[in-house]
Amino acid sequence: MSSLWPALPPHGSGQRIGLLGGSFNPAHGGHRMISELALRRLRLDRVWWLVTPGNPLKDAAGLKPLAERIENARRLADHPRIRVTAIEADVGTSRTRDTLRYLKRRCPVTRFVWLMGADNLASFHRWHAWREIAAMVPIAVIDRPGNTLNAVAGRAAAWLAPYRIDESDAATLADRDPPAWIFLHGQRSPLSSTELRRTVS
Repeated sequence: MSSLWPALPPHGSGQRIGLLGGSFNPAHGGHRMISELALRRLRLDRVWWLVTPGNPLKDAAGLKPLAERIENARRLADHPRIRVTAIEADVGTSRTRDTLRYLKRRCPVTRFVWLMGADNLASFHRWHAWREIAAMVPIAVIDRPGNTLNAVAGRAAAWLAPYRIDESDAATLADRDPPAWIFLHGQRSPLSSTELRRTVS
């Protein structure tokens, strides 16, 4: 940990903040599309991109340096309500559960919502302490091409099924006690960091 209280993006008491975690290797238009959809549909005040030092579930081969990924993400985000952060590197966490524990302790009156693409919901059951994550913050799942059916038919979605709220109630998600989650449909991006890396390799 670089300091006892690493700097966080500006935030205020009671604000509704979406958290979009990932390697951002590289960041792409799909990340921004998810963020803009969440800002609008969930009535969020801000979205923070949590650029991770490394994903425990992914091969680190080909992972660009953190500083390079953050700079690229900041150029692409280019939005007054999207902030790119290195919170996990500053705090020394690599797992979402631990990052959320820190943020909730540090910002006890902030209403966080975890944002993920439908492809991540399909593999959510492989995340460390995924049920605890679901019990810590509401979750918004954003549809992605080719992942709709797999995501909602997966192990995590089955466990979460009783806590799913209707899409028409999206604006209330941040105010709900977890577990609570929603599946948002809208404009979908076919972009993925994996495919973008393949095209430049």
